[in-house]
Amino acid sequence: MQGTVRLRKSAGPPGTGSARVTSVQTIRTARADELTEVQRIEVASGAPFREIGMTWVADMPPLPLDVLAAARRAGRVLVTVDPDDRPIAFVVVDLVDGCAHVQQLSVDPAYARQGIGRRLLDAVAERAAGEGLPALTLTTFRSVPWNGPYYARCGFRELVGAEVTPGLVELLAAEAALGLDPADRVAMRRAVG
Repeated sequence: MQGTVRLRKSAGPPGTGSARVTSVQTIRTARADELTEVQRIEVASGAPFREIGMTWVADMPPLPLDVLAAARRAGRVLVTVDPDDRPIAFVVVDLVDGCAHVQQLSVDPAYARQGIGRRLLDAVAERAAGEGLPALTLTTFRSVPWNGPYYARCGFRELVGAEVTPGLVELLAAEAALGLDPADRVAMRRAVG
């Protein structure tokens, strides 16, 4: 999957979301040699959790290289790259209960708040529709502003009761086993097509 987006140019200190790129950005499948950069972006994007007292989330390790490599071989790791073809954001997608499940979405904090994450989600939705999948799903923190509320603005809605499919129930249980508070975790869905 490839696509382009346009952003204006400016500069700012790292982590402020004020770095912008010129001309065209591409969304494409990640290359094998980019997976360590994907991990770096994931770690960097966790830093804001420290500011809201969720240090343990910020300290969580990134997705392991073998998991990323398997997802990449399946064509399920997309990156947004800058004009120099360097990744600045990524999404890892899995298949859960017949839907494209957003396993991880991260944007380098230097490029935050520019719609890059939303465009990655739109690219995943376009790809899912092309594969005949009905929806995107994800699990996230209900109360963290750049999690549940952000995804709601991107067209996701919270699933309740029987809407939470067996695979999502399993994922939420696995997250709870890792120490994530089940009261603040939510499954969400966005229809595609």
